[in-house]
Amino acid sequence: MTPDLSVFATTRCLCLAARRAARTITREFDQALRPHGLRATQFTLLAALHLAGSKSIGELAEMLSADRTTLTRNLAVAEQRGWVSLRSDPADARSRLAAITAKGSRTLLAAMPSWNATQQRLLQDVGESAAASLHRLAGGPCVMPLPPMEETNKPPSR
Repeated sequence: MTPDLSVFATTRCLCLAARRAARTITREFDQALRPHGLRATQFTLLAALHLAGSKSIGELAEMLSADRTTLTRNLAVAEQRGWVSLRSDPADARSRLAAITAKGSRTLLAAMPSWNATQQRLLQDVGESAAASLHRLAGGPCVMPLPPMEETNKPPSR
């Protein structure tokens, strides 16, 4: 059977390309974060809680565009490792609140140089324009609005 030539257009499928790129990028971050005992998903979870503070699982799932079931599993692992605490929400007994622990903050901050080196290398590989397009397609800054660039480039105050 001869393939329909119109199907060859699928070799340029943006969905497939984005999924393949996401897996490649995730592998790069996983490898960089492994010495800190983290995977990319765990790093992102800790960063979100560090920046946004205590959040319900629903709020956190929305912030991260994550499936609640997957997020619940990831939170359970993070809780076992002492990176997050989970407690009942006083305002809604059916809801649980997640918060980063001191150990989680230390782990996150220790991993930042590895994350930053990987982030900068990948930004060079994909280019600023492509990175900006990814952020735009993702709906803007992840987790929460970013501070002005001059603030994000300042060294942390001590």
